[in-house]
Formats: sequence, C-alpha cells, structure tokens
Amino acid sequence: MTHEFSLAHLTTLSCTPPELVDIAARAGYDYVSIRMTPVTAEEEHYQLVTDRKLMKETKARLADTGILVLDVELIRLDPLTEPESCLGFLEAGAELGAKGVIAQLPDPDRKRATDRFARLCDLAAPFNLTINLEFPSWTQTPDLKAAVDVLRAVDKDNAGVLVDTLHFDRSRSSLELLRQLPGSWFNFIHLCDAPAKHPDSVEGVIHTARADRYYPGEGGIDIKQILDSVPTVPFSLEIPNDRRIKRYGRLEYARRALEASRRFFADRDNCHNDQKSRILMAVNQ
Repeated sequence: MTHEFSLAHLTTLSCTPPELVDIAARAGYDYVSIRMTPVTAEEEHYQLVTDRKLMKETKARLADTGILVLDVELIRLDPLTEPESCLGFLEAGAELGAKGVIAQLPDPDRKRATDRFARLCDLAAPFNLTINLEFPSWTQTPDLKAAVDVLRAVDKDNAGVLVDTLHFDRSRSSLELLRQLPGSWFNFIHLCDAPAKHPDSVEGVIHTARADRYYPGEGGIDIKQILDSVPTVPFSLEIPNDRRIKRYGRLEYARRALEASRRFFADRDNCHNDQKSRILMAVNQ
C-alpha cells in the first residue's frame, strides 16, 4: 500500500516556511504542514497572513518543488478569540493551497467553544478548507470523547477530528469509540511514537509533545491498533526531538523520520499479509 507523508512544521520548527518546503522536497515528502501562528511566546512567528514577501517566496518554493500543503495551523479558540478574527488566517491557508486547518478549543465554556467551532467551519467552507479538531490532553478538549461531542453537536460537512497518536495515547482515549466514527471525519493523522510510561506531570506531557517524540515503532504507543481503527489518510510526521535535531541537523533528521515511518508501514503491511495468508491456509485445510 502506498502512503502519503507530510513534514509537520513542529518537527523542524526553526525552519521558515520556504526552508520547510525545501527540506520536505529534498527528504522525499509529499506535503508540508505549516505553522502560521505561534503556540508559545518563545516560538518564531512566521507571519504568512500579513507578510506578502514571505507568502510569495513560500508559494514559489511550493511551485518549484511540487510539494503541496496538507494543512496549516493553529487556530486556538480560547475565551478571548472569536472565529471571525481568523478570516485572514483562512484566506492565507487557501492561498497556499492547504487542504485543512488544525484547531483547538482551550475554552472551559463548552457551549461557547462548540458554537465558535461551528462558526469557524462555516467561515472555512467557502475556501474548501476542513477544520480538524485536535485534543491535546492538557486542553479543555482533553480526549477523543470531548472532540467527538463537539463534532456531533456542530454537524458540519467540513468538520474533522485530528488524531495525533501521542495525544490519543496520553489522553487514554478509547479505541472502541475511534472505530465507531465516520470515515469522513478523518482527513490526516499526526504520526509519532513516545515512551510507554506517561509523564507524571502536565509539564512532562508537554515537554514530550514539543521536544522528545520518537519515530514510529521506537516507543510504547500502540500505533498499529490506532491506525487499524481509522481509514487510510495522509500522515503528517509531527516528531520533534531536540536531541536528534542537534545531532543530525534538520534535513537529515527529517529524512530519517520519513525513512523510519516508511519502514514501520512496510513491517505493518507485511504483518497484515502474513495474517491473511495464515487465515487462508486454515480455511483451505
């Protein structure tokens, strides 16, 4: 089976968007996933929404390399943020040719958060953008069930759920629930691995998420069961690891991340084929 891969910006966050595109092309990716708003005060802010020079350069690199934009991030609808304030973000994402937007709902008022998510979906629809709700365990939408409640309440055609294998594991979300969801809700998946043992603090969970993820198959997350529960969609490799970036450099690290992910899927597909062969042999005996 052929799989498509995107280089998530968090994996090499020190790159500008044009540099991210170049690295993705040289390493062999199909897409990039671009961060257009900072998540922390320490992050570099790549202002594609307002910086026309940066936008023009990024689009030129995309055209030159053939790399596509899978998604842009991040819209965080906190208590002070109205969806209408994100219109410029949506316009910039559409200009880049993005397929989707990542959103989070760090708002304790669930009714307000759900209403704003619905309005964001409506604003994104004319741009042919999906809005994909992510559920980091430290936010007010802390697990798959909370995200599903929002999607069911808004009932929008362009609303989706973003499964990040790390967040799914750390939130102890339900595989049974995951298997019950409509296939149309899944537009892409964040793929990574991490130690099986959960950190003892929120700070530890966030540190792993931002700076110490592993390549698929290296850690203790049951990635295979997660992926067996969802449709086949593109995989955005969000695998930040400060130690390895320092050791290998950004390009080589991105290349190794893709190589490890392809190897993981080759092993998984071979395992599935072996299981099918054993079943057929048993039936024919």
